[in-house]
Amino acid sequence: MSVEQNTDHQPLNDTRTHPLEPLSVTEIRLSADVVRRAHDLGAGMRFETIELKEPSVDAPSDIPTPRRTFVCTYDTVTGDLYEAVVDLDNRTLESWLQRPGAQPRIGPDEFLNAERLALEDPRFVSALENRGVTDLSLVCADPWSVGRCGLPGEDHHRLVQTIVWVRSGANDNQFAHPVEGLCAIIDINNGEVLSVEDTGPEIPWNDSNYASRFQSEFRTDLKPIEVVQPEGASFRVDGYAVEWAGWKFRIGFTAREGVVLHDLQLKDNDRWRPVMRRASIAEMIVPYGSPHGLHARKNAFDCGEYGIGAMANSLELGCDCLGSIHYFDGILSDIHGDAYVIKNAICMHEEDTGILWKHVDFRTGDVDTRRGRRLVISFIATVGNYEYLYYWYLHLDGSVELEVKATGIINTAGIDSQAARAFGTEVIPDVLGQIHQHIFCARLEMSIDGPDNAVMEINTEVLPEGPENPVGNAFQAVETLLETEAMGKRNASIGTNRYWKIVNRAERDELGRHAGYRLLPTSCVTALGGPRSQLGLRAGFTRHHLWVTPTHETQRWPAGDYVNQSQPGEGLPRWTQADRNIVDRPITVWHCFGLHHLPRPEDFPVQPTVSCSMMLTPDGFFPSNPTLDVPPASSTHSCHV
Repeated sequence: MSVEQNTDHQPLNDTRTHPLEPLSVTEIRLSADVVRRAHDLGAGMRFETIELKEPSVDAPSDIPTPRRTFVCTYDTVTGDLYEAVVDLDNRTLESWLQRPGAQPRIGPDEFLNAERLALEDPRFVSALENRGVTDLSLVCADPWSVGRCGLPGEDHHRLVQTIVWVRSGANDNQFAHPVEGLCAIIDINNGEVLSVEDTGPEIPWNDSNYASRFQSEFRTDLKPIEVVQPEGASFRVDGYAVEWAGWKFRIGFTAREGVVLHDLQLKDNDRWRPVMRRASIAEMIVPYGSPHGLHARKNAFDCGEYGIGAMANSLELGCDCLGSIHYFDGILSDIHGDAYVIKNAICMHEEDTGILWKHVDFRTGDVDTRRGRRLVISFIATVGNYEYLYYWYLHLDGSVELEVKATGIINTAGIDSQAARAFGTEVIPDVLGQIHQHIFCARLEMSIDGPDNAVMEINTEVLPEGPENPVGNAFQAVETLLETEAMGKRNASIGTNRYWKIVNRAERDELGRHAGYRLLPTSCVTALGGPRSQLGLRAGFTRHHLWVTPTHETQRWPAGDYVNQSQPGEGLPRWTQADRNIVDRPITVWHCFGLHHLPRPEDFPVQPTVSCSMMLTPDGFFPSNPTLDVPPASSTHSCHV
C-alpha cells in the first residue's frame, strides 16, 4: 500500500543531497508522517527506528539514488512490529512488512517509564521499606533487558527487569549500595509490573564517592599540558565529507551503531583508491558470570537491545577532546516519530602519535626522523553504569585502527552468600564487582581497489628439522584462501601468530603481489558462556573472532535484526549455514574482540579507562613506505626544563 504522492510539493531531494548524507530533522518527521498516513496504528503507535536507507552495494554509481528511509514502528497495544521504506523524494510509502514475533529496542523514554512503574508498585515499595528505604527519590531502579528468561508467556510480553541501587543522600554514588535480590519484571508495552522478586540481604551502607564535590582537596603536583595547533587543523570538512592527509571518507551516525565511516579512500599519487565501503561496530554484548538470581540474565546487547548511538554524550570542548576540534551533531528519532539532536555527538581532531619512522646512519651520522599523527573520529556513550569511548584512527601510513575504551562504574551486586564471592571481587565491604566481559563485533564492508575481494589466512609455521631446516631455526608464513562461509569462521591463534589479509585478486603490482590489508587480531577474548547461556543461545557471533560473508543489505546485524528477547541462533550463525562462496565478490568481514574483566579494588568507585582495539594495516597496497613525503618537523613549543 502506498501513500498517494502530494503533487503540491516538489521532491524533497531537489538539492541533490549526497546519498549517504545523514537524515535531517525534516526528513525524520516526514518519514513518520508518511508512515502514519498510510498505516495509523492508533494510540499505541511507537517508532523504534527512522534512519537512512543506504544504497545497496550493487547500486549503479552513475544513476542518481532516490532518497529513502527505513522505518520500524510498533504497536504497544497488540505487540505487532512493522518495517517500512519511505521514498522521501516523492513522499510515498514503498513497502510495509510485518515482522511476527520481533520485539523492538528499548527506548530511553521507556527506561524512565519502567523505573516509574517499579517505584509505584506496592510490592516493590514494601520490599524497600523492609530494608529501611522510605525516600523513593533516592532509589535507582535501572531497567535491563531480560533476554530469554523462561518466564511463562514471555513471547507475549515486552519485558525489562530492574536492578536496584539506592543513594544514601543527594548526589551519592548509588553503586555503593546495591539492593541485592530485589527485582521487578515489567511489561513496558502494557505498563504492568508482572512480578516482584525479593530475596536479598540487607543493604550495605558504606559510602564510596568519586565526584569532585566529595573531594576535600586535589593534588598540586601536576602542571598543565596543552595541545597547540597554531595553524589550525589539517583536515577539510564539507558537511559530513572529510579529507585529511590523503584520506577521504564520509561520516554517518545511527541510533544502533553510533559512528559509521563510509567510503574510505586513500590517495595514491593522483589516484583515489577505495579501502572500505562501510565500517562500524554492529553489536556488543556484556555477559556477566554469576549464576545467582537475576545476574544470570545480565547479558546486555548494548547496540541491538538499546542502541548505543541513542545514548551518545554531547561532547565538551577542551575536556573530551583536545586541540583543534570539529564536531558533528547526531540527529535521531524518538519513540513518537519526532527528531531530536545530540549536539556535538561526534568529535574529530588530530593527535601526535610519536615517531612515525627514524633511522640513524651510524657511519655518516645522518639522522632522519618523521613524526606521526592520526585523525581521530570519536563518540562517547553512557550505557547505565558504563561509559564506552569509541575512537576510529586513520594513520598517515594507511592504517585504520579502532580503539574502544571503557570507564564509568562497574555493575555492583550485594553479597547474599559466601558462594557469591567466587564470581567477582569485593571492592568495598559487602559489595561485589562481578566478573564479566565486553565483546564487540566490527562490521567491515571491504572494497580494496574495488568491490570484489577475498580473504587469506596467514599462519606462521615452524619447519621440522631435516635437510630443509638443518639447525631447526626455520619458520615461514603460509597463506590459505578462505573460500566459503564455513571456512571463514576462524579464531585467533597465538601459536601461529595468525592474522588475515583481505585482498583484491584482480589487482597486482609489478612484482605480482595482490593489493591487500592485514586484519590484526590484537584484542581477542574467548567468550565463556556455555551453550545454554544467553550468550550461547543468542550471541553465536561471539564464538569466532572472524566471520566472512557475502555483503547483503539485509544482513547488517550479527545477532539478528531484532535482538530484544530474540530467538536462539539469529544473525551470523543462521546466515552462514548457507555456506556461500566468499571469493572475488563483495564481502563483509566481521571481527570480534573485547575485554575480559575481573574487577580490581582500584576499579571502584569509578573505573580508570581500559581499552581494546583492532587494526587494519596495508599489505601490498603500496609498493613501499607511503610516508616518505611526510616533512621533517621540530616543535617550537618544546623546551629544556
